[in-house]
Amino acid sequence: MSRIGRLPVSIPSGVDVKVEGQDVIVKGPKGELSLTVVQPITVELAEGNLEVKRPDDERDSRSRHGLTRSLINNMVLGVTEGYEKKMEIHGTGYRVAAKGSNLEFSLGYSHPITIEAPAGINFAVENPTRFSVQGIDKQLVGEVAANIRKLRKPDPYKGKGVRYAGEQIRRKVGKAGK
Repeated sequence: MSRIGRLPVSIPSGVDVKVEGQDVIVKGPKGELSLTVVQPITVELAEGNLEVKRPDDERDSRSRHGLTRSLINNMVLGVTEGYEKKMEIHGTGYRVAAKGSNLEFSLGYSHPITIEAPAGINFAVENPTRFSVQGIDKQLVGEVAANIRKLRKPDPYKGKGVRYAGEQIRRKVGKAGK
């Protein structure tokens, strides 16, 4: 039995969960998320907990058991607390500015780059070199943050670029250092 899959997902107060066949719908104070569970896996609502079960021990069922439980738990955490990725910009003249709900980056190119916020995502700019990506869907927050990081990946020689807060960049010495 999967160690993660057999753990029940506790549902905090203020969160409403509906299980309709293979669909799981989670509503909370921050919003609503839904998931369609893959076929051999079943989800049952029992006394304030969600239990994810699998019918057999086939490889396919075992691999999806823990995954389904983690996805449902991420949905419950998302509608209660939300997710946030903090990011930093390093480099002379590199900066970010909020333009309404969008972000405008100056990253050393000949033109500014504008990133529009997808539905369910909010941007918060602390100062010109620090900002965060916030939302209730963990996968969407991570994907938007990764796409922003791709605009100017951190350089291994000088460390310039967009990075996650606290990310350690492996530095290279260059041709002068032997």
